[in-house]
Amino acid sequence: MSEVKKIATRESYGNALVELADEFPQLVVLDADLAGATKTGIFKKAYPDRHIDCGIAEGNMMSIAAGLAATGKIPFASTFAMFAAGRAFEQVRNSIGYPHLNVKIGATHAGISVGEDGASHQCLEDLALMRTIPGMVVMCPADDVEAKAAVRAALEYDGPVYIRFGRAAVPVINGGDDYKFEIGKGTVLREGKDITIIANGLCVAPAVEAAEKLAADGVDAEVINICTIKPLDEELVLASAKKTGKVVTVEEHSVIGGLGGAVAECLSEKCPTLLKRIGVYDKFGESGPAAELLHKYELDAEGIYKQIKAFA
Repeated sequence: MSEVKKIATRESYGNALVELADEFPQLVVLDADLAGATKTGIFKKAYPDRHIDCGIAEGNMMSIAAGLAATGKIPFASTFAMFAAGRAFEQVRNSIGYPHLNVKIGATHAGISVGEDGASHQCLEDLALMRTIPGMVVMCPADDVEAKAAVRAALEYDGPVYIRFGRAAVPVINGGDDYKFEIGKGTVLREGKDITIIANGLCVAPAVEAAEKLAADGVDAEVINICTIKPLDEELVLASAKKTGKVVTVEEHSVIGGLGGAVAECLSEKCPTLLKRIGVYDKFGESGPAAELLHKYELDAEGIYKQIKAFA
């Protein structure tokens, strides 16, 4: 059996920017002295005149992006999630969100899979923060294919967009002739009747693996990949919840305010359903190898399987 291809979505981000540059001549890329890590250095090498290094001044970078958008450019402001959503929140809110400018934010190195960089850099709050900004589209792609599709969709969309990319290499699970990506639409990866598993980002692949383990126990799990957390695909969430009667969300993020929060809000208002949120429970991360941290926080396939089995 051939080995599954793995690639970090931050790599996909850098590659997508280069692949789309000629098609979108108004595209410009900003970075905050992290082009090597965010992989926008790939774009800088190919299009040096369309790349701006703003230095370690993330708030200023967001304001520059806002100014560029006001002149008709389509800027991608790039840095670690902790700095994009955390340090620069005020500028994102007031300079980009409030005037609803056409700025795209590429946020890399989110979640505990940042590993040895530790709690200060392992942003577990970014999706929650960005969801609160009126008019902001929030996405968290699962793999290389979806990450590239999300970048294209962001370029085609007129308005502010936040996309979360990861540091760790993840399996490529999307693709095929019938693959289609659309902002605000989820994808059913596995149909089932007993329980619904809704995941995003790095957690999608292990969620599918956990579903296969559950099948061996006689539990037929439906697995849904929700890349767009805002706007949420409520139609798909509600349809699956009505079919199975139990829902589990899985994310490399705090269980407060992210995918779990969005699904909980939807279900509580429109279809009260038994729900379990799998993620990080009101804790900061810690330094360590990414794989070991994902295992400790029960976000690998084994941990997801154990938690869902206890709930199912």
